[in-house]
Amino acid sequence: MAFSKQQLQKFANLIRIEIPDEKLAEMNIDSVIEWLDKLQKIDTRGVTPMLNPSEHALPRRADVVTDGNIRDAVLANAPDKAGVSRGYFAVPKVMDE
Repeated sequence: MAFSKQQLQKFANLIRIEIPDEKLAEMNIDSVIEWLDKLQKIDTRGVTPMLNPSEHALPRRADVVTDGNIRDAVLANAPDKAGVSRGYFAVPKVMDE
């Protein structure tokens, strides 16, 4: 099954890639299509589909509700204490007005 240059260009447009004309002449897409045809002929009846190639479950942690109101403890780590009394971190100016 040989593909014409126009067909290859149409495929490239459909998958949103740009292939220069000189590259189209070099492409040996027929071998890829033959390989895909071989894959299609494999008998997979009785084989259960896999949703994920790794069959193990991810470790889960308990969903624990915490107080979360630790603003003062977090602000105690501020290197510049100028904004701590107002409840924020003071940082050096990075942009001019």
